[in-house]
Amino acid sequence: MPDVMSSSRLIGVGVGPGDPELVTVKGVNALRAADVVVVPVMDTGERGRAEATVLHYVPEEKVVRVVFALNERTDRARREAAWDAAGERVAQLLEAHGVVAFATIGDPNVYSTFTYLAQTIGELAPGTLVETVPGITAMQDLAARSGAVLTEGTEPLTLVPVTAGSAVLKDALAGPGTVVAYKFGRQAAEVAEALRETGRIDDAVWGSALGLAEESIRPASELDDAPLPYLSTLIAPARREGGRGGKL
Repeated sequence: MPDVMSSSRLIGVGVGPGDPELVTVKGVNALRAADVVVVPVMDTGERGRAEATVLHYVPEEKVVRVVFALNERTDRARREAAWDAAGERVAQLLEAHGVVAFATIGDPNVYSTFTYLAQTIGELAPGTLVETVPGITAMQDLAARSGAVLTEGTEPLTLVPVTAGSAVLKDALAGPGTVVAYKFGRQAAEVAEALRETGRIDDAVWGSALGLAEESIRPASELDDAPLPYLSTLIAPARREGGRGGKL
């Protein structure tokens, strides 16, 4: 792969959790100003949430679908090969175009595919300028839609991907402050058990497909053994006593 000119730019654009109205003005401007907009797709080929959001703001002919191993967690060799192939494709686009935007759900610096892409491009095309545009996260959207307050006063906020295991979530729930769990849909039963064991289930809320037609927002007490969408989000608010300003 030839060196990419230092004027080439790769911009990770956070496009929010699914509701196209939650893309920032700066994000929309970045998508429209880019020469091409890359959207990640799984090898199954279905349209992802990022692509669906992007198409509200840029024409389809400007969008380039690149396959990423988004659902590969066990076969490291297959995952690495897929990452290499995706990185090569984006490096080719950077060679041909001055500005390439990469659309990612949520925020590009929070559990995002973009982090790995940027590292790969740093090796393949070291002259590329890498930038990010922040996006609204699922926990912010769920808080707004459910009325759950994320933090007050001196409370900490802990964000846990349940792909790390339910034990990690249980440790967080045993501590202070609000706990947010991402990607817990396949382990809903274990999450409900952790909430009950730590006495945090009564005030907790979960949501999936936020801002989309199939949106679901429910009390966590309704969690059972049924699997939920993979990208489900949970908020377990801090235990709050002492009235207004009690945590100041």
